Amino acid sequence: MTMPTNLIDMGYVASPFGIQGWVKIKATTEYTDSLDEYENIYLRLPTKQLVETTIENSFVRDGIFHAKLSGVNDRDAAFALRGATVCVCRDDFPEPDEDEYYWTDLIGLSVVNLQGEELGQVKELMETGANDVVVVSDGETKRLIPFVAQYIIDVSLDKKQITVDWGLDY
Repeated sequence: MTMPTNLIDMGYVASPFGIQGWVKIKATTEYTDSLDEYENIYLRLPTKQLVETTIENSFVRDGIFHAKLSGVNDRDAAFALRGATVCVCRDDFPEPDEDEYYWTDLIGLSVVNLQGEELGQVKELMETGANDVVVVSDGETKRLIPFVAQYIIDVSLDKKQITVDWGLDY
């Protein structure tokens, strides 16, 4: 079996839960609560080994995803997974709604303003409470652009480009 290469980190195994092999998974994305919607998940163990598994049962309590993973049947086996990164295959993501994007798809896109000037590439996105912010870097300058319609004019995943209403001197 060939392991997929386009895995996206969704969280990590924080600790065992109970004595029957359940684990607590701490989210690093807002979609971790829906991990049970994926047919397969992958665990990147601290040893860097990649293991494919399925979620047999799950629930969310206090913002923590609790899962019973296939083949993990006691507390010792669950404890051995502590620190493992929980991943899903990008190809398995549901289609986003119109004008919605997965952050992982935006990272690396070039950013151009309305004047055709290159501002750099998207390095990361941040949540600020009020709105998300795109971090754009050209190597020398880092720009923080609010991800709102006022400034984000167009996102073209096909062209690998974001067009913004943002000046070079901002």
